[in-house]
Amino acid sequence: MPTITLQDAQARLPELVATLVPGEEVCIVRDGQIVATLMAPKIEPWTCQPGTAKGILTILDEDDDHLADFQEYLE
Repeated sequence: MPTITLQDAQARLPELVATLVPGEEVCIVRDGQIVATLMAPKIEPWTCQPGTAKGILTILDEDDDHLADFQEYLE
């Protein structure tokens, strides 16, 4: 597990975060002791399941009033 001093971590935090690989850890040390661990989260694959958006979106059958605002784009 790679380590970096607290001072270096403070100076290079954006770079450290940008280069972390999912699941990788970097130990931050001060005076030879681990004071923190920086870890990129593991990316879980998202599986699309039918019905997962049920109740989130409402589609109206008759919505001509709102479509009038976009009439010039529909022609």
